[in-house]
Amino acid sequence: MPETRFTVRWPDGRTEQLYSPSTVVRDHLTAGQTYPLEDFTQRCRVALEQASTRVEAKYGYRCTSADDQLAQIERKVSTFKAPADVVCLSIS
Repeated sequence: MPETRFTVRWPDGRTEQLYSPSTVVRDHLTAGQTYPLEDFTQRCRVALEQASTRVEAKYGYRCTSADDQLAQIERKVSTFKAPADVVCLSIS
């Protein structure tokens, strides 16, 4: 399964590279697109759940790295007040 990294700019201007164990994240996020916090969180939740499910189907266990990444995203998002936006800078 090809790993995918995606770089985002948080509402405070900081950038961070995030991880998905699958390219499925490309189905939910687009490089150069700006997302409201809640929308970004939901898209990541769906993408990382699907990615973890793909790993489970192939290897018989969920991807704990995807689960951990989602938890980190949710913690980070909770530090901002809506309305605020996240920009997906790149996906590779």
